[in-house]
Amino acid sequence: MSWKDNFGFTDRLRAIQSLTTAYQQASSSHASAFSDAMAQAKRVETEAYEKATSKDVYDSICQQAIDQAELGESTELVTGSPRGVDDAYEEPETSTGEVIGQYRSCFHHYGGLHSSIYRSTLEDGAVRAVKVTIPHMMTAPHDAHREARLLREASHSHIIPLTETFMLDGGRFVLVFPFMRYDLEQLLRRDMVTAAQTRSILRDLFHALAHLHSKGIIHRDIKPSNILMDSPNGPAYLADFGISWKEGDAGCEPPTQKITDVGTTCYRPPEILFGYKEYGASLDMWAAGCVVAEAIAVGHHQLFDSGPVGSDLSLIFSIFKLLGTPDEQRWPEVKFLPDWGKVEFHSFPTQAWEDILRGASSNGRDLVSHLLCYESNERLSAAEALAHPYFART
Repeated sequence: MSWKDNFGFTDRLRAIQSLTTAYQQASSSHASAFSDAMAQAKRVETEAYEKATSKDVYDSICQQAIDQAELGESTELVTGSPRGVDDAYEEPETSTGEVIGQYRSCFHHYGGLHSSIYRSTLEDGAVRAVKVTIPHMMTAPHDAHREARLLREASHSHIIPLTETFMLDGGRFVLVFPFMRYDLEQLLRRDMVTAAQTRSILRDLFHALAHLHSKGIIHRDIKPSNILMDSPNGPAYLADFGISWKEGDAGCEPPTQKITDVGTTCYRPPEILFGYKEYGASLDMWAAGCVVAEAIAVGHHQLFDSGPVGSDLSLIFSIFKLLGTPDEQRWPEVKFLPDWGKVEFHSFPTQAWEDILRGASSNGRDLVSHLLCYESNERLSAAEALAHPYFART
């Protein structure tokens, strides 16, 4: 019996879709890439199907093509406006905006639980993001004054620069930054970045983390929306230090009593889900691994699912379902986790990264596999991640 007897149309279509995505992401012209990418994908898949003597050989040929697409893409940069984004950010002529301190014509850009961000254009044309914090929401671990202190200490080419701070009536503390038009979450959701741009943005993220961690600072909220840039071509900047931590800072918890309610839903590492308070910089590296997985995945879906209300139990279930339910042999740290053993979980087998991130490049998957490790001291450091083949120049 030939291996093709049990290999149907759906299997071939899945391979074509993965190849199409790889070729499209390697193109610098999204508007015209799809039809060309699909045509190329069909040619490669057909050749693989005809030449392969087994399914393993077929999979190997397709994977090699995906890897080559990532490494052999065009170096031309996108200079126009990405699809679906209004680069002008123009306000109606009848609108005058608000006045915040010395900043006039401030237009509301984003509102969150702990702050509101306004966009203000100065007389010289420079654009600023004016972040007005909400005093009564500044409960631990949120601390805008600590954010300003650590931002100044962490000054770096890939960390958002803090322009100035000042106080408003009512105890509102204001932080001012250069305004960045895009964040990585926006770019991924709208499929606006090539594989080359994605790799460049992620490289900038790890440069920022390497610098932060060398200074003993843990960001504690790594996610795509906190990676900002003024163009899909970069450079990228790590932002939002509202819950960051450094030992000895006046606003930070003791090292052995860190707050575990940090991070955002599906980017939170398993150790804090089980109550571990002595975590370190590896917390950021797990979250960075989730970001990498999301960035390289076909469709850019979030890797883990914390459910509709962001439940810790839902997130644990999702992690175990993909990575396998760990035991003390695989995850020796469990003996130090306060909440380990309080709930009995179904024993899930470990899935292969080839299945979890089907259609992603081999180097991208390998990087993720070395970041999303249960044992926190087995995760790559930011400096080690930068040396990974995924970031190798071609």
